[in-house]
Amino acid sequence: MNRAKILVAVLAAAILFPLAALAQTLPDLAGRKVVVVTENAYFPLQFVDPASGKPVGWEYDAVDALSKKLNFTVEYQNTSWDAMIQAVSDKQYDMGMTGITIKDERKEKVDFSDPYMLSEIFMLVRGDESRFADAKSFAADDKLLVGAQAGTSPFYVAVYNVLDGNEQNPRIKLMDTFASTVAALQAGDVDLVLTDSAAGKSLSANSGGKLKLIGEPLQAEEFGFIFPKGSDLVAPINAGIAALKADGTFDKLTQKWFVDYKPAQ
Repeated sequence: MNRAKILVAVLAAAILFPLAALAQTLPDLAGRKVVVVTENAYFPLQFVDPASGKPVGWEYDAVDALSKKLNFTVEYQNTSWDAMIQAVSDKQYDMGMTGITIKDERKEKVDFSDPYMLSEIFMLVRGDESRFADAKSFAADDKLLVGAQAGTSPFYVAVYNVLDGNEQNPRIKLMDTFASTVAALQAGDVDLVLTDSAAGKSLSANSGGKLKLIGEPLQAEEFGFIFPKGSDLVAPINAGIAALKADGTFDKLTQKWFVDYKPAQ
């Protein structure tokens, strides 16, 4: 073997070794059952597909990929957003997923995984909206209303980044789910919904011009899975997240759900 071939072989081994080492060192959960709770109301992270009636989305596929990497089985259960963090804290479930922003105050109740997604909060409006173009002009017109789901990041951004810091502001119309806020926007019952960039781009792209994103991002946030304090699942899930980022799986899921997916009309 000449020197060139030897050099190529050495370089190839250097590249492949970290990947092989990563695969070999991933934890094996030996078929353990993990009970995952979600809301099925945050399109396209997790929602009920209107065509099949089945729960689907980015997070379902991500957890499925994690279960294969780490060798665990998944049982899904549902609860409302406002009950989820406390229920996971109380160890009713092993893990929670519903686009949960990593926040210090939430860390007092639950442990977070490493971030699996970075999202920016944008303003989602009807396609023909021309009365405002940013948060300042929205706030200046007291006839305009924003729809939000209580306790979520878009709710707090509406309170503190768009309006006056009053969580009881009558211009904020509270609804049970994110889907309800979008439906209210389309029906003309509210004038603005705040959403993460990926979901907003998907909604606007699939709306036939009925919805659009406007303005600059109002806030950047990272999403993570949640666990009861001290859970031994955090380290394995973090290892799995790193592996799925490295092998391109998460990028493929983002393309599938935020770009390619077309909901039934």
